[in-house]
Amino acid sequence: MKKNMLTVKNLTAGIPGQEIIKNMNLEIGYGEIHVIMGPNGSGKSTLANVLMNNPAYQVTQGDILLDGESILEDTTDKRAKKGLFMSFQNPVEVPGLTVENFLRASYQEVKDSNIGYLDFHDKLLDYADILEMDEKYLDRYLNEGFSGGEKKKNEILQLLTLDPKFAILDETDSGLDVDAVRVVSKGIEEFLTEEKSVLIITHHNEILSNIPIDQVHVVMNGQIVKNGDGSLIHDIEKRGFAWIKDEVENQ
Repeated sequence: MKKNMLTVKNLTAGIPGQEIIKNMNLEIGYGEIHVIMGPNGSGKSTLANVLMNNPAYQVTQGDILLDGESILEDTTDKRAKKGLFMSFQNPVEVPGLTVENFLRASYQEVKDSNIGYLDFHDKLLDYADILEMDEKYLDRYLNEGFSGGEKKKNEILQLLTLDPKFAILDETDSGLDVDAVRVVSKGIEEFLTEEKSVLIITHHNEILSNIPIDQVHVVMNGQIVKNGDGSLIHDIEKRGFAWIKDEVENQ
């Protein structure tokens, strides 16, 4: 039987003195797009940060497997080299470091490869073209003075450039207008293959309308309380989360 791309087993994690993720289980296969939805404070972003080993969070129980092997003891950089990638809700600004220099340094570190400047520049131009980004963005300092939409496009540019096997997209569509959502969706579709997978964490449904969804998971109080296909997104759009909470309480 083929292994899952990512397996979360009985995972409990949080910050000192507070459990946020509680005995969570999740399986994501190769070439699949899964969506995590849920009310504010339910643990969605905590899950993303735990998967990437943000040191602010501690795992107290369970395991995380990538390609069937535990990565629980791996540092963030080791997880990145093994193929994990995470886009951020609020990308930070880095004055003095251009987008292109940042991406080339990141690529060489993650891929353990010394790519020539011209070859890398051509590759970057191709990805920027897909995302309808002007070449001038590559010479700007990382996220400095970028609009919200430009920052999110830049996150997808990083995704395409670093070419991981598993992408965690945390609120990538937050604050985007219709055109920016379309471009970001296009970038995600460009990234996906049968050997790559995506976990999208979102409050919204706009970005999901253009992407084929395999499974939707609703998180409440640190636990996955409901699973479904893409139709679950439309139910949530119409009815909110209260009906799911009622179902859980009445079980």
